[in-house]
Amino acid sequence: MQGEERRQILVEADGEGLPLMDMGSCKDPDLCDYVLVADHATLRNPRQARQQHRFLEDLRKKGFQYKVKEDQEKVFFGIRADKEVFDLYRTLLMEPEGPAPRVQLAGPTTVPATTRIRIVNFILNSKTAAGDTFHDLVKDRVFETKFPLHEGEEDLKKKWAQWRQMFREQPVDDIRKYFGEKVALYFAWLGWYTYMLVPAAVAGLIIFLSGFSLFDASQISKEICEARDIFMCPRGDHSRKYQRLSDTCTFAKLTHLFDNEGTVLFAIFMALWATVFLEIWKRQRARVVLHWDLYGWDEDQEEVALELINCPDYKLQLHQHSYLRSTIILILSLFMICLMIGMAHVLVVYRVLAAAAFSNSALPFLEEQVTTAVVVTGALVHYVIILILTKINKCVALKLCDFEKPRTFSERESKFTVKFFTLQFFAHFSSLVYIAFILGRINGHPGKSVRLAGLWKLEECHLSGCMMDLFVQMAIIMGLKQTLSNCMEYLGPWLAYKYRSMRGRESRDPELRDWQRNYHLNPVNTFSLFDEFMEMMIQYGFTTIFVAAFPLAPLLALFSNLVEIRLDAIKMVRLQRRLVPRKAKDIGTWLQVLETIGVLAVIANGMVIAFTSEFIPRVVYKYRYGPCRQGARPAVDCLTGYINHSLSVFHTKDFQHPVKMEGSENITECRYRDYRNPLDYNFSEQFWVLLAIRLAFLILFEHVALCIKLVAAWFVPDVPQSVKNKVLEEKYKRLREKIPKSTDV
Repeated sequence: MQGEERRQILVEADGEGLPLMDMGSCKDPDLCDYVLVADHATLRNPRQARQQHRFLEDLRKKGFQYKVKEDQEKVFFGIRADKEVFDLYRTLLMEPEGPAPRVQLAGPTTVPATTRIRIVNFILNSKTAAGDTFHDLVKDRVFETKFPLHEGEEDLKKKWAQWRQMFREQPVDDIRKYFGEKVALYFAWLGWYTYMLVPAAVAGLIIFLSGFSLFDASQISKEICEARDIFMCPRGDHSRKYQRLSDTCTFAKLTHLFDNEGTVLFAIFMALWATVFLEIWKRQRARVVLHWDLYGWDEDQEEVALELINCPDYKLQLHQHSYLRSTIILILSLFMICLMIGMAHVLVVYRVLAAAAFSNSALPFLEEQVTTAVVVTGALVHYVIILILTKINKCVALKLCDFEKPRTFSERESKFTVKFFTLQFFAHFSSLVYIAFILGRINGHPGKSVRLAGLWKLEECHLSGCMMDLFVQMAIIMGLKQTLSNCMEYLGPWLAYKYRSMRGRESRDPELRDWQRNYHLNPVNTFSLFDEFMEMMIQYGFTTIFVAAFPLAPLLALFSNLVEIRLDAIKMVRLQRRLVPRKAKDIGTWLQVLETIGVLAVIANGMVIAFTSEFIPRVVYKYRYGPCRQGARPAVDCLTGYINHSLSVFHTKDFQHPVKMEGSENITECRYRDYRNPLDYNFSEQFWVLLAIRLAFLILFEHVALCIKLVAAWFVPDVPQSVKNKVLEEKYKRLREKIPKSTDV
């Protein structure tokens, strides 16, 4: 029978037909809690048919009603739990879906949809009398999948899951009533993060625009643009000619846009911003959780209650720790981290080989702009490597979690979060660390260059400095992640949903048609919300770590988040099956991840300013070597002569192969970025003075920034006084109610 309700199922044994058995049916066809899906072939397979029947009968004994409908390809089982099922789980209903205080349930009550789905999902995932779980039956192809139905989502579609609602406040309470607290807290956090990005984006834009105001006024840019008689040494095997310093005039001006005097202030501001953002979020979370009456909710207690109610003989799983297992996991994790760092060396090899290939290219542009082409293509290669490593890192983190044997699902999720984020962090930021702190610093000097495998000369920074390389790398990777990734995140599910919808034929039965529509939506799993959190954590890392080299990062993140909120809303409501609601009173381990990123951001930005930026050399020159070392001189810019001071001299006669250099007839010396003596090419006194001052600045900057973070964390309490007082008043009322009862006895 197709397109009609089936109330019987054929159960065979040993190839012989048995009497047809009556099935229960949902009394209200519009309110099925879950739909199970199986392939038509399972009805013709005696073993699979028996397993289906046994599983459904087990549900019926537990108090479930169900019905069967089928189309041309699939069989759908709609199930609904009776009220008696939820009477067993009264402990979960003691916490109502609102801000009212907890009360004992005196009589019948309406069970919220999110609670119904959570409990039904738990029962479906529990072991049956035969020892099977639904996951086992899916492995045996007895069932294909299961999912709760989208019901009552029209209100969310109108006021939330639309692009036109991009600048409207999110209905967090409505999201919570439909998707549960876990999803609602994600969107509450994402909304607050987006709101707090506004001051950071404005500050970064001001720093960037302040460089525009000094675009032509910078003394350093002027000297570079006028240095037509200064020739730079060839920087690699791809360059066989001397280049005038004035040829880098445009890049010098562009570098000043983000490497200027405001960079230090902006880095300190971002350290303070990250702390204030987290502290105020903690206050927001406390208000929201109190409003939902989950302030004292205990996840471990609920998990134990669920297990005990489902199986009275359930044995408590105690916390365990194995030093041997932890040691093995630590060694494997360190091995994976080394592999992630090794990927940065793969990029080094690519950039060296690409420089050699581009220098021999038939395209004049590539031959003239080898460094720019290498930086851009290197960033693209890094982005592709990130996509590949993300898949590998997820599998490795899962295997490590399975080996660790966590006690509960929430504990497994927490451990997986730490492992997966650690691997992803090194995958995303290893190349940035190389560019910021290693690129161009281990190359030697002209005439005695360090070579890869003794053949290819290592790549050097751009003539305008390594800050330009770091800026380009961050701009490309972050730009691709915010644009291309978002497009794929939306187009992928949309195209998949359209394809599945076009393949199937709609039933005339409205109920079956609704089940088909939900089935054609994109499947969800335990990683669906996890992936959204991970995406935001990586973005938060780009927004704070190395932000000194890319002050526009908060602005890009702001624009991206405005799109991301509606994109996730549309996916969850319109393109994906309904997520199983989960209770939560915070964002879990992600908060510790955010705090860790905040500390790493202070360290990384301090190192960028000290070792990558030209800030320290400029300040040292101004007060130690420049014309203002004896005091300010109004008629002279204090940075006059800085370019000549910061470039070392190399005598062209010391080249190992001088005959290969083009245009070397009248050039006796060339310049390169370093602080070395012109005679023996060892590090000069200025190098060691700068190194000492760089280290001193790094220590001072990190201590000042971390102290500011600590003071801000102390100054802004995690929990508002109003929340503390409300909780205290509720405790007081409960104690007052108990005291008369005890004195009357």
